[in-house]
Amino acid sequence: MTADEEFLAWFETTWRDAEVALHNGKPGARDDTWSDREPITLFGAWMNATNADEARAVFRKLEESFADAHDERIQLLAHGVSADLAYTVHREHTTTSVLGEPRDYVLRVTQVYRREDGTWKVAHRHADSDEAQAGP
Repeated sequence: MTADEEFLAWFETTWRDAEVALHNGKPGARDDTWSDREPITLFGAWMNATNADEARAVFRKLEESFADAHDERIQLLAHGVSADLAYTVHREHTTTSVLGEPRDYVLRVTQVYRREDGTWKVAHRHADSDEAQAGP
């Protein structure tokens, strides 16, 4: 398996499964896919963090806010792998409940990953609302 194939297999299973769990309010799922080695940055559609501890605090708030995910579709637009670094540019199409209210939204996302001890980890995320893709 090439480095590219290995990364995509991780992204399409381990990383995606953690995102679905997060949107179902299951604690800790996203932690396993994120690095705890600095630098870590999270510029989210809702909250930001500039280190690993702050990022974990954001994850806890998100887990408390989300529940009952019905759909989590990832539209991969671009990606690249070079040695122990990788990136993705993708859209996340999500149907879930946020603070008890049904929500359907699309995020534009750029993420940077690094391989740590043989496993891919997210080190940077930028996400914002993609209103043009959200639908009616």
